[in-house]
Amino acid sequence: MSLQDRIAIVTGAGGGLGRQHALFLARQGARLVVNDVQQAAADAVAAEIRAAGGEALAIAASVTDEQAVAALVRQVMAQWGRIDILVNNAGILRDKSFTKMELDDFRLVVDVHLMGAVICTKAVWEIMRAQRHGRIVMTTSSSGLYGNFGQANYGAAKMALVGLMQTLAIEGEKHGIRVNCLAPTAATQMTHGVLSDDSLQRLDPALVSPGLLALTGDDAPTRMILCAGAGHFAAANITLTTGLHVGAGAGAGEQVATSLPAITDRTGEIVPAYGFVQAERELASAGWQQPVAATTR
Repeated sequence: MSLQDRIAIVTGAGGGLGRQHALFLARQGARLVVNDVQQAAADAVAAEIRAAGGEALAIAASVTDEQAVAALVRQVMAQWGRIDILVNNAGILRDKSFTKMELDDFRLVVDVHLMGAVICTKAVWEIMRAQRHGRIVMTTSSSGLYGNFGQANYGAAKMALVGLMQTLAIEGEKHGIRVNCLAPTAATQMTHGVLSDDSLQRLDPALVSPGLLALTGDDAPTRMILCAGAGHFAAANITLTTGLHVGAGAGAGEQVATSLPAITDRTGEIVPAYGFVQAERELASAGWQQPVAATTR
C-alpha cells in the first residue's frame, strides 16, 4: 500500500493533526502539499518533510476562499501534473452551549469544516475524474456521530461531512475516486480544555495518522467511517433496522408509539448501499416491488 510519488494535499497541516498527517504520508512516499492559513506554519512542516528526504510544497490559503484554493490547485498541477489524495483536515472550534451560542459562531464553524471541505473537494474533483484515480478523506468527529455538549455547531458540520462523503463516494466510484471519513481523537490545540489532562497524554495525534494509509492506498475502501485515537481503530456505521409496517388508519400514530421496541430492534439491521434503500424497503413492506428511482444521474 505504498504511496510512492502520489500527490497529496493536507489542509490545516501547519500543526497538530494535520502536521502529523503530512509527515506520515510523506514517509509513505507521497509528495506533500502542506496547506495552512499561515504561511510560516506551512513552511515549517514542509521543511521538516524535505529535511527527512521527502518532497513538499507549502501553500498558504484559507479553505473557505475559493479563489485561493483554485490558485493552490493550479500551482500543484503546474508543479506535479496530478493530484491523488486530498485530506480535508482544516477546522476550528467555537464551543458554547446552544443557549449561549451566537449564530455567527455557528455559521463560521459550518463554513470552515463543511464548506471548506466542499470547496477543496470541488477544486480537485474533475482532476481526479479525468485521471480516474482519487482518494478523498473527510474529517468527521464523534461529536457529529454521537453528539457532545457545547458542540452543536461543530457536531452539525461534522455529521454533514458524513453525508457529503456518502454521496461523493457513490458518484465517484466509477471514476476511481474513493471517499472516506476519518473520526480522530487527538490532543491538539483544538482539544485543550475539552479533554482531560490525563487523556491528552495518551492521545498523541501521530497515533491517528496511520489510518490514512488504509484510506488513501490503492486498495482503499469507500464510504468508510474510520474512528482513530490512542492507537486504536474502529469503524462507525449508519444502519437501518428491519422496522415494522404500520400502514394508514386512525390509530397509526398510537401503533408507532407502542411499537417502538419492534421498530428499533437492531436484529438484522443493515448498512444501506445508497439512500433509496430506505424507500425501497418501506415500499416493499407495503407490497410495492418496483424500483423507486434511478440512483445515477
